[in-house]
Amino acid sequence: MADTTTFVADATLTDGVAAGVPVLVVDENRAQRLALKAALRPLEYTIIEADSGHAALRCLMVQNFAVILIDVRMPIMDGFKTAALIRQRDQSKMTPIIFVTSHGRDEILNTNLYPAGAVDFIFAPAPPDQLRAKVKAFANLFVQAVELASQAREVSDRRAELERINEELTAIARQDPLTGLRNRRALQEDLELLEARVARYGHRYCMALFDVDHFKAYNDSYGHQAGDNVLHTVATEFRQHARRGDSLYRYGGEEFLCILPEQSLVSGSVVVERMRAEIQDLAIPHRENPLGVLTISAGLAVLEAERLRSATEVLKSADEALYRAKQRGRNRVEATEVSCGEPSTIEPSTIEPVDDAEPIAAADVLEPTAGTSDLLEGY
Repeated sequence: MADTTTFVADATLTDGVAAGVPVLVVDENRAQRLALKAALRPLEYTIIEADSGHAALRCLMVQNFAVILIDVRMPIMDGFKTAALIRQRDQSKMTPIIFVTSHGRDEILNTNLYPAGAVDFIFAPAPPDQLRAKVKAFANLFVQAVELASQAREVSDRRAELERINEELTAIARQDPLTGLRNRRALQEDLELLEARVARYGHRYCMALFDVDHFKAYNDSYGHQAGDNVLHTVATEFRQHARRGDSLYRYGGEEFLCILPEQSLVSGSVVVERMRAEIQDLAIPHRENPLGVLTISAGLAVLEAERLRSATEVLKSADEALYRAKQRGRNRVEATEVSCGEPSTIEPSTIEPVDDAEPIAAADVLEPTAGTSDLLEGY
């Protein structure tokens, strides 16, 4: 007999499961299949027929079932072999299989059907009430499993959504809303990483502290909204011209911080001088500035292994250098060599150019890491 598979008209698929409760009836005898369907009709389940073991396996490739009824005696592939192959399918390992048999009672009771994959068996012709009771009991377990799986997916989806929201909140918490740069909170976390890298691996970081010249006078003259726009413009200019691996922060008010990985005081000064010139070249009108345009001043210091100091101390040195730049006329770059503690003035015309393409180790790009995320809990 050729293998055929009969699907009832309402056996539509929804997420791999037939609409309603799907039950698979496997029997070569069409009359026996019709008898089983008639007995199960009051349950209003979706009954799908297969006339052989091979046809049953094809059905299982299409969808999952709540219960499978299998005739033990079938040609070519009997019920035991069919059940064993069904159990090899991961999605069907826990599907209840009920063997329908016309064996004699003594014979079937002496046969251990459970290792073959059965959860129960019933003698044919099956009493309708007994058949419905057994199928309904296992089908209810299937429905409960589907509901639990759906709830588990919802919990997983909610957890993923909460994780995404938490990541966004973490990013927002580390970002200055006006400029889009990292804020003081992010800086505090990153500085701890820098100190550890300097101590462990001997890395070096040049820290440049910037301040917008005559910013209070600018606010008084043009208004605070114009002042906010200027800060955003300066931050955008910094970001556009920062090198790969450089980290930018809004330090506070009109002050910005740039951390330059693996740069000495001299090479870092080249970068900072270029940043200063780029801001001046924007030619933003500033009638309270003697030059008539917006300018910035900068102070530099270096965090390095040769003289291991805290990042806070290095920032203090950079701030002192910035103060000197202000005292000496603004719109200039001043530096303090941390290793010797002596202040110095860097004249841009005397500095040899530094290749912007200088490689920077990936480990020194200060992007949020598991370490920085963990530190958030302490702030």
